Amino acid sequence: MNITVADISKTCKQLVDEVGTVVVGKKNMLKYVILGILTDGHILFEDYPGLAKTLTAKTFSKAIGCKFTRVQFTPDLLPADITGTYVYSQKTGDFKLIRGPIFTDVLLADEINRAPPKTQAALLEAMQERQTTLEGETYPLERPFLVMATQNPIEYEGTYPLPEAQIDRFIMRLSVGYPDEKEEQEILSRMEHGDIYDIKVEKIIDPELIIQMQEAIKHIYIDPDVQNYIVKLVQITRSDPRVEIGISPRGSIALFKLSKAHAAFYGRDYVVPDDVKNVAVPALAHRLILKPESRVRGVNPESIIKEILNKIPVPTVE
Repeated sequence: MNITVADISKTCKQLVDEVGTVVVGKKNMLKYVILGILTDGHILFEDYPGLAKTLTAKTFSKAIGCKFTRVQFTPDLLPADITGTYVYSQKTGDFKLIRGPIFTDVLLADEINRAPPKTQAALLEAMQERQTTLEGETYPLERPFLVMATQNPIEYEGTYPLPEAQIDRFIMRLSVGYPDEKEEQEILSRMEHGDIYDIKVEKIIDPELIIQMQEAIKHIYIDPDVQNYIVKLVQITRSDPRVEIGISPRGSIALFKLSKAHAAFYGRDYVVPDDVKNVAVPALAHRLILKPESRVRGVNPESIIKEILNKIPVPTVE
């Protein structure tokens, strides 16, 4: 079956509508989650507690027909708690592999920054290499494989900040944000008719179709001038005086992929500069490492990316 851009666009909008029956009022955020799925990337949610980060991940897994596993990250979590381990079987007289929660389609790593670095490293291998190593033997992970991780920006005690290398593996960082007054009233209204966490959504697609969509995205056309626009945006971050470490080529690749996915979401088989601008902040801001004096002055990575977007001449694409 050859899937078209029109098919992808229609399916994506169906997903937004279906997940939106559970997650109230966050359709723009849901769109970005779908872009992450289309690009075969991992997503980091950084926001305050109680804002439906876990609910979003669980609802999406049901709507896309994928196996879902949730791991609560804690300071005593060991790598084997994620990857699995070998257990001696008295019946057979040998060791049997007990697979861990990482052998899934959608893994929710809840409060990821509470786990020690060794455990984070085990997850890093799975995220980057799509495999995990147990007792010297490598096990590939099936596609699709998506990590949705959450971390709380206000909790510092008992946390292990994610290393730059791991943050860079997330194709984007998203914030859910507080609901407005009308949305919060809708949440309470739904509670009168049942538990909002009792997720009932229709399965819109299945894992096989996700893989087909991911492959189709690769064929979206991106003009050389738009590619150059992406390169200039990334290059400028490396010479900005407020920045300690600019965006790596992995960041430009993420922006490249997400721009294609954004075009497909709106039914186009080619990328325009507005696609790049729409995904630039979630794709790039978390990769910037600011100088200490910049942080003291209240500068944030998001404002730097927006400022650069306003500076760079936008190419004309016919």
